[in-house]
Amino acid sequence: MASFKIEGGRRLSGSIIPQGAKNEALQVICAVLLTPETITISNIPDILDVNNLISLLKDMGVEVNHINQDTYSFKADKVNLDYLQTDDFYKKSASLRGSVMIVGPMVARFGKAIIPKPGGDKIGRRRLDTHFIGIQKLGAEFRYDPDEKRYEIEAEKLVGCYMLLDEASVTGTANILMAAVLAEGTTTIYNAACEPYLQQLCRMLNSMGADISGVGSNLLTINGVKSLKGCSHRILPDMIEVGSFIGMAAMTASEITIKNVAYNELGIIPDSFRRLGIQLEQIGDDIFIPRQESYTIESFIDGSIMTISDAPWPGLTPDLLSVFLVVAAKATGSVLIHQKMFESRLFFVDKLIDMGAQIILCDPHRATVIGQGNQLHLRASTMSSPDIRAGIALLIAALSAEGTSIIHNIDQIDRGYQDIDKRLNALGANIQRI
Repeated sequence: MASFKIEGGRRLSGSIIPQGAKNEALQVICAVLLTPETITISNIPDILDVNNLISLLKDMGVEVNHINQDTYSFKADKVNLDYLQTDDFYKKSASLRGSVMIVGPMVARFGKAIIPKPGGDKIGRRRLDTHFIGIQKLGAEFRYDPDEKRYEIEAEKLVGCYMLLDEASVTGTANILMAAVLAEGTTTIYNAACEPYLQQLCRMLNSMGADISGVGSNLLTINGVKSLKGCSHRILPDMIEVGSFIGMAAMTASEITIKNVAYNELGIIPDSFRRLGIQLEQIGDDIFIPRQESYTIESFIDGSIMTISDAPWPGLTPDLLSVFLVVAAKATGSVLIHQKMFESRLFFVDKLIDMGAQIILCDPHRATVIGQGNQLHLRASTMSSPDIRAGIALLIAALSAEGTSIIHNIDQIDRGYQDIDKRLNALGANIQRI
């Protein structure tokens, strides 16, 4: 198991380009199963979760060609359905939460899918009800084998219908959407997720010959088609990485430029950082963060304490709340961080408290950060990354701490951030992989 050794207290400078969006990549790569024709996808991030999914598709019989550094072609004309019954498939798909999104394409095109209870971050309960209920409404039958911890899904045919999702799940909407594009008739999905990742999936499917309207809203209408063709698709920059770099620049009092961020797809992320007092400037499609020796958290108009919370798009993505929490520790003022979606995502704050941050964990969903401004001198520490987003938050803390920190279990960080040590070292950081 690899670790990072980080020399803190170094300022960063220069430019950095965000990787392709992890969450979009997992969706659009699963969508290649919907057609026997060739699909080419560019700006694919070179990270563990995505690489593991590509490897899984190869083992399923999908022809995969690595065209260049970030571009792959996929041709799913010889999918081996028998492989789904093997222990190897069970082991590989169980370790990757994104594998659940093969269910929609497999049932739509082949009439069957098998999926073990998927893995991923240990950040609380992440139910699959939305995925399964939606696909059931299209006509699929689900069986769960508690001994094997495996879901088996079959459908003679899928028929479009109206459905109101019980939650605006991004992966749930994606899975249902990919099943509905090949269903007979019209499917209407209300309370659909409408994140940029989902919009990108819709655009890709439409370019393959699907008929999806309402893209960008929470009401999607899908007129089923008999088959889909190949296409070319480019993945958006990763908004979570963009936000991570903004927080990193502020926390280390660094001056950096984040290049090619697809600024219009970032939603309220830039303004949410401005609420913490962080200066940033849009220059074309880049974000410039000037060196700031200090930043002060705003209060609401009535003077009450600032609250930053996650919400379905166009609200703030929950994947950035760990970054906001650590960055607030170095601000002047106080803020309540309210993580509504996952009840275990804030449990890494004890590590920040050990480093000297003043944080009160109110309950599994809320933490109050008492920012100490320049009075805060974080102490170096040895810690372990519990999940992807907590991992990057701990890395930000270590970069701003005095002394040398060690972060273990960095496979969690590698799952979501491509060559993060090399890219930050190019800006002046000193991170060793050990």
